[in-house]
Amino acid sequence: MSTLMNTYSRLPVEFTHGEGVWLYDTAGNAWLDALSGIAVCGLGHAHPALTKAISEQAGRLLHTSNIYHIGAQRQLADKLIAASGMDCVFFSNSGAEANEAAIKLARMHGHNKGIDLPTIIVFESSFHGRTLATLSATGNRKVQAGFGPLVKGFARAPFADLDAVKTIAKNNQNIVAVLVEPIQGEGGVHIPEPAFLDGLRELCDQNDWLLMLDEVQTGNGRTGKYFAYQHHNWLPDVVTTAKGLANGVPIGACLASGKATGLFGPGNHGSTFGGNPLACAAGIATIDTIINENYAEKALQMGDYIQQQLREKLAEQSIVKEIRGKGLLLGIELKHECTNLVQKALEKRLLINVTNGNVIRLLPPLIIQQAEADQLVAGVCQLINAFAQDMAESA
Repeated sequence: MSTLMNTYSRLPVEFTHGEGVWLYDTAGNAWLDALSGIAVCGLGHAHPALTKAISEQAGRLLHTSNIYHIGAQRQLADKLIAASGMDCVFFSNSGAEANEAAIKLARMHGHNKGIDLPTIIVFESSFHGRTLATLSATGNRKVQAGFGPLVKGFARAPFADLDAVKTIAKNNQNIVAVLVEPIQGEGGVHIPEPAFLDGLRELCDQNDWLLMLDEVQTGNGRTGKYFAYQHHNWLPDVVTTAKGLANGVPIGACLASGKATGLFGPGNHGSTFGGNPLACAAGIATIDTIINENYAEKALQMGDYIQQQLREKLAEQSIVKEIRGKGLLLGIELKHECTNLVQKALEKRLLINVTNGNVIRLLPPLIIQQAEADQLVAGVCQLINAFAQDMAESA
């Protein structure tokens, strides 16, 4: 009997070390990592800048407390603010915690306006975390099952449907914020038209709502800008991030601007480990490397290349419904459920993910080179072609 709680359906492989886009298992086999720990290791594995920063910080100081000033925390905050255009940041340990901070900001905003039941508009097929509040905000009944009663104060709309948001606004006077992923990752790599997010910004301005963007997965260079909202010409009021912020060292961040900046005061929120010296040293090295090496721009170029190659090689494959993505957040939607392809990919020593049942999600490290991208494309196309043949033979 395992001493670990049974919370994961683990695949039959264990890794001992990595280098760049490659992971190595206990038998010494090399695996092409097209998942990056689910968009975490944007700089790949064992990046020398990260190794140096973590080692040096571990030799100096791991943790004090937020009771005291933390120099590395201020440095990382300064870099995030410079990269984002936002005004201030709160550090946590994960994306779910960052989203909890955002939800609390929205509620504080509502209570300051005299609203007793502040309500946040969220979206179907969204994913915001597994704490009770973020689970309640998430638009996936499967992950909510068994955990009711859920937290009140959320109104749900279809993703990318601005008219539905307007209808909610007319019928609910308690709306104080909108929480949305610029691109739905866990929900199936759904990319809205630019007009949807632009329209949300306008609605929030008109109604004194907070526009809160969950960039836990899309941030840190993944979509071709440091943050996905930077493909637009406005700032959110709140943006959350985590995953790729420190390349594998646990950290999350909730950034605020404008009217969201002064909502929290001492005692309103906190975290024992949030923004500790070790995590912030890793974050500083990560953000410096992403920016100095132009990895966001490279992600956009390489993502376009991978999409082009996939479209060319799968053009005649009728089982493919759509290939979509932005930067190195890519999805291949098939016409049939294909969760078994994760296991099939292991036979090729390729690490991928299937989300929403029928969408192959690719999240390779931002450092991936063309030769490695070609290997990735070849492996994925082989999987899809074999899957299509199996489906035809079983029909």
